[in-house]
Amino acid sequence: QVQLVESGGGLVQPGGSLRLSCAASGSIVRLNNMGWYRQAPGKQRELVATITLGGSTNYADSVKGRFTISRDNSKNTFYLQMNSLKPEDTAVYYCKGNIANAWGRTYDYWGQGTQVTVSS
Repeated sequence: QVQLVESGGGLVQPGGSLRLSCAASGSIVRLNNMGWYRQAPGKQRELVATITLGGSTNYADSVKGRFTISRDNSKNTFYLQMNSLKPEDTAVYYCKGNIANAWGRTYDYWGQGTQVTVSS
């Protein structure tokens, strides 16, 4: 069984920062491409950032220059550093991982989500 668990969400004022973490646990052989997504009330889930096994990154235009995705393969964990937060960044943030498990299968796994609220 493989699980992704997010942490680090919360309430922050506009202009503030938060760091989200997503830890993978279970029978893991390798974390492949990983990503962060978000879903605001009444809106569809959208891509925020992705990072490949080799460390190449991609960002939504709305977060470029403010958010940074990174990974620590030794800890099976990846991160989203969010700076200069805006009210429109308010959403539930989900991590997603393409993970090779100990049985030789590769699947996409989702975390349970963590709430980020940007408000004064």
